[in-house]
Amino acid sequence: MTRILYLYVLDTMADWEPAYLLPELVSGRFLASPDLRYQVRLCGLTRDPITTMGGLPLVPDITIDEIEAASDRLLILPGAMTWLEPVHEAVLSKVRKMLDIGMVVGAICGATMALANAGMLDNRPHTSNDLGALKQFCPGYSGEKFYESKPAVIDGNLITASGFAAVDFAYEVLKKLGVMKEETLEAWYQLQLTKKPEYFYRLMESLGDRS
Repeated sequence: MTRILYLYVLDTMADWEPAYLLPELVSGRFLASPDLRYQVRLCGLTRDPITTMGGLPLVPDITIDEIEAASDRLLILPGAMTWLEPVHEAVLSKVRKMLDIGMVVGAICGATMALANAGMLDNRPHTSNDLGALKQFCPGYSGEKFYESKPAVIDGNLITASGFAAVDFAYEVLKKLGVMKEETLEAWYQLQLTKKPEYFYRLMESLGDRS
């Protein structure tokens, strides 16, 4: 069984922010169903190559307009230094439609600022890098009373996260998707946070016999 994961790629993209999430969904190594895999589709404003913050050249497979939104699909919006530029308004319009149909959207770091500036966080629990930064740099934002000072926040089918919380971001997205057993996900999360070998063994034990 294959599901689609759309990764929005843009110049100055923060390479590391989706780095804990993608390998688990693509490899399926710890997922509850050994037959489940996610296929990554890179999408951009155009199909022109982009360069990540780490200098990696990426070529989008499709444009944002070609995304086929569905409730069993996923869109990841990584951070970047260019999110507050008007050129991304087309992306934000698409995100609104995805959220309306129940598609899971994960936004981290600069992407949360773009959502805030577009007024998409005014009436729902959310987080970002810092509340003060949202108020200073996002004139379209008025959701202060819904801001939560947490690494990552789930509200319905939207996950928001600080750019300092790539592990928490992956954890909350995996939790929302429900693709790992609870004990597997918790062991995975604690292993990433603590680096203690006991959680590796718990992780392996949680998988049971997958032969």
